[in-house]
Amino acid sequence: MASITVRLTEKGLISPPKFLPANIQYETMMGSVSYGVSDDMSDLDIYGFCIPPKEVVFPHLAGRIHGFGRQIQSFEQYQQHHIYDESLRKGHGQSVDIAIYNIVKYFQLCMENNPNMIDSLFAPVRCHLTITEVGNMVREKRRIFLHKGSWHKFKGYAYSQLHKMSNKNPKGKRKETVDKFGYDVKFAYHVVRLVDEVEQILMEGDLDITRNREQLKSIRRGEWKEEDIRRWFEEKEVALEKVYSESSLPHSPDEDAIKTLLLECLEHHYGDLSSCVSIEDKAVLYLRQIREIMDKSGV
Repeated sequence: MASITVRLTEKGLISPPKFLPANIQYETMMGSVSYGVSDDMSDLDIYGFCIPPKEVVFPHLAGRIHGFGRQIQSFEQYQQHHIYDESLRKGHGQSVDIAIYNIVKYFQLCMENNPNMIDSLFAPVRCHLTITEVGNMVREKRRIFLHKGSWHKFKGYAYSQLHKMSNKNPKGKRKETVDKFGYDVKFAYHVVRLVDEVEQILMEGDLDITRNREQLKSIRRGEWKEEDIRRWFEEKEVALEKVYSESSLPHSPDEDAIKTLLLECLEHHYGDLSSCVSIEDKAVLYLRQIREIMDKSGV
């Protein structure tokens, strides 16, 4: 399947920034399709990143000074929801949600181990719609984004889904689900999915977002009761605190390695970056860091 973003733009169904369609580096299907639990009625979620014009990433090239004069809003992401394309799903039509990020914002969110971004970065190859050489550079080194902070991020998202799961006054499709099963099984499967994923990350330093698809399918079929989900989550939360403490992952992201990857991607796309950014020699960098520590300690 070709780029959904490009197709919808050409049809006039969306109007992203003019530079965006031709500069998408990575675009993948997400949601239930990527987790392997979709059905014929599932909407299509698209995530990815692009590289905007050089002066957007490096505003000083356009003569702009941050905090001075008229400020121009920088491009961070293009998002559009509930776009209906009647040609999708073999002519039966399908609703599409799109989120294409500036590569810098995408790297930042991945470095923070935002669950949605991490899932998109680890989406299976069958879900890829667009992947350039830059996209492959990022995919090949995707594990450098993982760290122990993932536990806190994923657990926080799981708590949110746990709360939504018990909403007794839903609307639309959610109401049909709650009327049928007594609770929202879609939010329930996200609780289990998030916990399963972070367990993989902490134990293996890697992620296969389709590994537990049969378990997730059983939850969506209503084969688990609401109390089963809550009991499972409580037991897993306790167990994963121990896994977290014993994980060999670093406590925080390797910002230097991730920054190096980002600059490599930008250089591959733009060419020489010497006029854009000053890359410090490692010895100079370490001396500056030591000086900063000494200044803070009053030495």
